[in-house]
Amino acid sequence: MKPLLLAAALMLAAGPALAQNAAQIERARTGAACPKCNLFQADLGGLELRAPNFAGARLRQADFSLGVMAGARLAGADLRDVEGYGALLTGADFSNADLTNASFVGAYLSRSTFTGAKLTGTNFSGADLSGARGLTTAQLVAACGDESTRLPAGLRISACR
Repeated sequence: MKPLLLAAALMLAAGPALAQNAAQIERARTGAACPKCNLFQADLGGLELRAPNFAGARLRQADFSLGVMAGARLAGADLRDVEGYGALLTGADFSNADLTNASFVGAYLSRSTFTGAKLTGTNFSGADLSGARGLTTAQLVAACGDESTRLPAGLRISACR
C-alpha cells in the first residue's frame, strides 16, 4: 500500500497537467487575438484566419492543415508536433518559435520569418519557403525536406527519411 500512496503524492506534487483550454481554442477559431493562450491540440485545420496573433501561445499538436493564416504572428509559440499539411502561412512570424517535429508538408511559408526558430525534426517536404527571412543553414541541418522544397537562394535541406 505504501508504494501506491507514494505514487499518488508524487502525482499531486507535479501539479495539474496543461490540458487544452476550450474557451481559448474557440476564441482562436474565430480569429480573435490569443497571444500566450493554451491552444494545445487546437483544430484550426481548414479555417481562414486573417493574420491571427498567437504569439507565445502553446499550440503543441495543433492542426493547421489546409488552413489559411497568412501573416500569422507566432513568435515565441510552442509549435511542437504541429500538423500543417498544405497550410497557407505566407508572411508568418515564427521568430523564436519551437517547431520541433512539426510537419509542414506542402505548406506555403514564403516570406515568413524564422529568426531563432527551432526546427529540429521539422518536415518541409514540398513546402514553399522562398523568400523566408532569418532562415539559416544551421536550422535546416536539423530539419528535412525533398526535391520539391523551395528555399531561399544558397540554402539546402536534407531529404527526409
